[in-house]
Amino acid sequence: MSYLLRTIVTAASFWVAAWILPGMSLTADTGTPDTGESIIALLLVSVVFGLINGVIRPIVSLLSLPITCLTLGLFTLVINAAMLSLTVWVTSFLPVHVTIDSFFWTTILAALIIALVSTIGNRLIASVAPIND
Repeated sequence: MSYLLRTIVTAASFWVAAWILPGMSLTADTGTPDTGESIIALLLVSVVFGLINGVIRPIVSLLSLPITCLTLGLFTLVINAAMLSLTVWVTSFLPVHVTIDSFFWTTILAALIIALVSTIGNRLIASVAPIND
């Protein structure tokens, strides 16, 4: 149950980032998805994002530990942007995918928005209904 709630929060954070940033959008092979397709697509993208963050991010974080310490943790934002870029690339092979323009700062801002909204949403859910994993 907790994985499902975290997936929904991550999907909501992707929606907020796509709503705020003009360079980030949700597209489909058949055109712009309708509301039902958008919800399913956001859930699918959040599952892919969760898998990438669960498998690849720990390895990247461990390998980049010296530069993360050197920058006092600011390099974590670059790691978040890299994981988001990897998610965009992986979802490009799916029928519904997230697109981000080529501007580097759009990816950085999207990663920051997704991290903030996910953190706030997960904290709110944990404070309202504590979940035992």
